[in-house]
Amino acid sequence: MQVWPLAEQPERYAIGLMAGTSMDGIDAALVRITGKGDTIQVQTLATYHSPYTPDEREGLLRLIRGGSLADLCAWDAYLGERFAQTARELIERAQSPRIDFVGSHGQTAWHAPNAHLLGKPAPNTLQIGQPDVIATRLNVPVVADFRTRDIANGGQGAPLVPIVDWLLLRSETEHRIALNLGGMANITLLPANSTPEQILAFDTGPANALIDLAVARYTHGARRYDPDGTYAEQGAVDAALLEYLMSHPYLHQPPPKSTGREAFGEPLLEEIVANFPAVSPLDLIATLTEFTAASIADALHRWILPSYPIARIIISGGGVHNRSLWRRLRQRLPNLHLCTSAEFDIDPDFKEAIAFAVLADRFLQGLPATYPNTTGVRTPTLAGKLSLP
Repeated sequence: MQVWPLAEQPERYAIGLMAGTSMDGIDAALVRITGKGDTIQVQTLATYHSPYTPDEREGLLRLIRGGSLADLCAWDAYLGERFAQTARELIERAQSPRIDFVGSHGQTAWHAPNAHLLGKPAPNTLQIGQPDVIATRLNVPVVADFRTRDIANGGQGAPLVPIVDWLLLRSETEHRIALNLGGMANITLLPANSTPEQILAFDTGPANALIDLAVARYTHGARRYDPDGTYAEQGAVDAALLEYLMSHPYLHQPPPKSTGREAFGEPLLEEIVANFPAVSPLDLIATLTEFTAASIADALHRWILPSYPIARIIISGGGVHNRSLWRRLRQRLPNLHLCTSAEFDIDPDFKEAIAFAVLADRFLQGLPATYPNTTGVRTPTLAGKLSLP
């Protein structure tokens, strides 16, 4: 069922807004969407990244560590304005006849799909950045809050991008994997000539989150990530630490599953430092980088490769720039062709921002975005809520 007349337009101009678990800033993408249903075409017209200031990033991290309700409400409003400003800056740089709507993921403050309260299941997730503020400031409809309906219907609320991977990257003749290297690493299996119900998706574990935290810790905030994998290449993998990390219970859970900083964030880094005090900073960064590659390869060997002869892995996200991570992935997956989404005209740095414009369009068409094999939801489910200016 179509829920909004915008879906009837033969071409739609949409902005996607995304802030990920890396907490490096807000990504924005302006796209032109034509067609309907499962045969849409998407053209990226402009992209823009607005980095968080050091104060913004530290404030968000404090909020997640243990902020008050007052902090949460203030950050929700603040980020609504911040997302709207980022969209305005993109519009000023772009050549577009109009903006029809926005899809905003927001900033994840907490993601706990397996939580319990008072002895009963209480699955929850929270993305902040008030969509009503964005809609009012830009004077266009905004689709946001993409995860909660999925959780209400028994899903994990993540990952959300697999349907977009299927729309933009599927093949009639070869089995493919879409791999996103953001704060967390997530994969989408795209079987040859598949339907949305046949795709499989899940988070494999951390991609950049732990690496970034370690770099920030040992450079005293001078750097927040490992540029080109330079630090990792100067260190050596600590075998005992790697074995410890690979024993993490999340890695052994069957999909569908999702994770975040709650499992692979600051508490885990503090645990590592306490239990392995002799590991040097460079060796720690090298080991965490190896852990990302090893956990991805383990997930593929455990859940995908026994059933599907994969032809290629299409990689996107900030991790595409980490040459040390690329080298380690190639060593662990020597028989697979690794490429970036740029080969398919999708900017790897902005794939998720593009995806949320597409997910908003799918919501407006009244089409499901999450499926039992992607999030564990009971039935194909619509994702999003609408805010009007």
